[in-house]
Amino acid sequence: MLQTEPRCSAQEIYNLPLMDLLFQAQSVHRAHFDPNLVQCSKLLSIKTGGCPEDCAYCSQSARNGSALSASKLIEVQRVLAEARRARDTGATRYCMGAAWRSPKERDMPAVLAMVRGVKALGMETCMTLGMLDADQALRLKDAGLDYYNHNIDTSERYYPEIIGTRSFQDRLDTLDRVRAAGINVCAGGIVGMGETAEDRVSMLETLAGLDVPPESVPINMLMPMAGTPLADVPKLDPLEMVRTIATARILMPKSHVRLSAGRSEMSDELQAMCFFAGANSIFVGEVLLTADNPGEDRDAALFAKLGLRAEMRAETEGCAA
Repeated sequence: MLQTEPRCSAQEIYNLPLMDLLFQAQSVHRAHFDPNLVQCSKLLSIKTGGCPEDCAYCSQSARNGSALSASKLIEVQRVLAEARRARDTGATRYCMGAAWRSPKERDMPAVLAMVRGVKALGMETCMTLGMLDADQALRLKDAGLDYYNHNIDTSERYYPEIIGTRSFQDRLDTLDRVRAAGINVCAGGIVGMGETAEDRVSMLETLAGLDVPPESVPINMLMPMAGTPLADVPKLDPLEMVRTIATARILMPKSHVRLSAGRSEMSDELQAMCFFAGANSIFVGEVLLTADNPGEDRDAALFAKLGLRAEMRAETEGCAA
């Protein structure tokens, strides 16, 4: 069965016997992508810590009692030097993240220069800067921004348990502004924060139900951070991560689904199951903002073991990720 029958709800898909779910997800994946090709991005924190938001999972929040100190926005030339190294080691997209509620006007010239500089290196550009207004989105587009990341994190029902300083609708409004500016959308969420399976499905339904589904859907497994409210949350059954990836693939067949944070805690076998379930994008490098990530050597060994290969720049031309 290559397509979901109309009578199947997203929850019914998620609850399928695992072998049936994986077969369906892999069949959908093969209908739209090369199953052995993985898009690789590199993520750099351009401004770390001191964020005024209260996201319960985040060590960068000034409200969470984390020992992480705030830093200033790093220099443009340092960002470009890091981007050049990422390009030379195989990354095709460079993602830059700042711990802000939203960008301040004084920081926009440097941010726009980063976008222009990374674009000039021949890489796809991605930013995650918090909430945007319409003018900021248009200026980022004019500078050459390809993707904007703004995760919805979880379901609308569970969202107030995780974040109180901005609403679920605030997230959707930023995504609308990004889309209206002509920038590709990167939006996903986090599993393992104490939510239910129904919350995970609702999150995916929200993303799939946007006027245009996100071109890139990062699925993160919570990495509990000391000092945060979720530091001691019980670990999620890893197969729930696999079910989330597979359901995302079926609901958003043309989107790249990124196996994102949490890979450093995953076995090779679990990662292989996630790739089989339809994940076809990862972050490379040893750090994701403030969380650990497998290094290039481990990823290269895993790719060789599984017969996977990284997308090259020519293969990403014209592709939505």
